[in-house]
Amino acid sequence: MRAMIFAAGLGTRLRPLTDNCPKALVELDGKPLLFHCIENLKRFGVTEFVVNVHHFGEQIIDYLQANDFGVKIKVSDERDFLLDTGGGLKRASALFEGEEPIIVHNVDIFSDADIRMLYDAHLASKADATLLCSHRDSSRQLVSSEDGRLRAWKNLKTDETKGDATVFGEPNNQLAFAGIHIITPSLLREMSGYPDKFSIIDFYLDMATSHDIQLYESADLQMIDVGKVDALAKAGEFIKKHINH
Repeated sequence: MRAMIFAAGLGTRLRPLTDNCPKALVELDGKPLLFHCIENLKRFGVTEFVVNVHHFGEQIIDYLQANDFGVKIKVSDERDFLLDTGGGLKRASALFEGEEPIIVHNVDIFSDADIRMLYDAHLASKADATLLCSHRDSSRQLVSSEDGRLRAWKNLKTDETKGDATVFGEPNNQLAFAGIHIITPSLLREMSGYPDKFSIIDFYLDMATSHDIQLYESADLQMIDVGKVDALAKAGEFIKKHINH
């Protein structure tokens, strides 16, 4: 199994911790967020990683060179220009070989998700992409059709919508994206005509009319976004309770 870890973000919500340090190397329980993310994915069988870098990217490169995780890790270098989630995945895709699906994981997301179960569900469905979601409070919601396929996106605060507008007049299922997804290389190749910088959600919405983009609901998903300083304290307890490296 192989995975892409988004670690290139500016970490603005974690300032001042990220004034001299990349978000991925902010420590939690004495270990960087990147350490926890790699180790968590390893326990589900991931043996090949690509990590993208931008903000203080050389620090992440040095950290990965100085620490042996016992797996193959490549770096997708965005130090020249931050490419957003879609553009970052597009550039990193050149570092993966073969047709095995790629797990994509944000470095600042911690959850009790069974990644192996998600991966197996993706394979069984033969979907082009599978997005881990749950019912939880979030201003941004993904909307699926009855068969679980992605149809639209909605910002509940601003009423902004993207995708199939007709779905909002039908019975629908609104779910919050967990920042963890699986994509097939064949769908990645559809990014060839996209610009260098773009959002992965916008890409999925574009592809939803012609490809099977599945929303995988985890009913009891426990997760925490450690993008903010006040969440770090809570995350320490979360790891002890829900995640065992």
